[in-house]
Amino acid sequence: MNKRKKIIILIAVILFMVSGCTKYLADDNRKRITNEETGQSLPSNILCKPENDNLVKIYEKHESQMEIKLNDLPECKNLKLYNSEYYPGFWAQIFVVPLAWYIIKVGALFKNYGIAVMIVGILIRVLLLPFTIKTAKQSANMKKAQPELRRLEEKYKNNNDKEAMMLKSQEMMMIYKKYNVSPVGGCLISFLQLPIFLAFLEAINRIPAIFEAKLFKFQLGTTPLKGFSGGNYWYIILVILIILTTYISFKYNMNTTGSDEQEKQMKFMTNFMLVFISIASLSLPSAIALYWIATNGFSVIQNLIIKKRSN
Repeated sequence: MNKRKKIIILIAVILFMVSGCTKYLADDNRKRITNEETGQSLPSNILCKPENDNLVKIYEKHESQMEIKLNDLPECKNLKLYNSEYYPGFWAQIFVVPLAWYIIKVGALFKNYGIAVMIVGILIRVLLLPFTIKTAKQSANMKKAQPELRRLEEKYKNNNDKEAMMLKSQEMMMIYKKYNVSPVGGCLISFLQLPIFLAFLEAINRIPAIFEAKLFKFQLGTTPLKGFSGGNYWYIILVILIILTTYISFKYNMNTTGSDEQEKQMKFMTNFMLVFISIASLSLPSAIALYWIATNGFSVIQNLIIKKRSN
């Protein structure tokens, strides 16, 4: 896979993580309708009723775009763990609604949805810790195998006929077996984690009560850009923390065990994604920003502990 394709895939993943399967209200020109107070795009497939009067009026005006009529939706505090009538679709019933339900219950326990978003996000990381440890072990084993893999590359550098490639493949598999490396292990672990993280972000997007709440001075539905326009420059703290935790997370997760060319590509990809996420952070609602900061921070601490124990 070339560098350009990798960039396109990563951008697609980031965009999907921000929006998931969330659908949005749109005007006659198919432009997303936003909350003028917060700058947040308004989902049409919300899971429960908004309480803010202005939001209620917007949803009543565009009720034809909603999957379920506003009056048929439960209050957010009464969200049910399972109800196929309110929450149609396998994806919503199995992933999104249960996570939304847990966020609401944790929010009720701590009296704050901002804290709930961070706690549930970290709990998900804890539940996935066995997969993270397995990935770290695979990375360590691959690092040990690299000298032999590099010698193998040199051995067949100028020999590209079919028989030589078959021999190279066989020798490579023997090296993987020697160091207990699974070539697709890391990818499979990522695919296991991805649906849960996407569902979590979609759950945040589809609970109006979250975006109507506050944590300290941060209104959870407000984007930094909207905050700046209103003179609330403290939202820059969220942007700085997103950039900082993302940079540190990338730094400790970056695999530098490949060839020089692979390391250059990895460095380019890391820098590109850091710039992309930095720009995207300006338009992220504070609730998602808090999730991003908390889980990135936990990931950094987690990786430091894992690496320390593996040395």
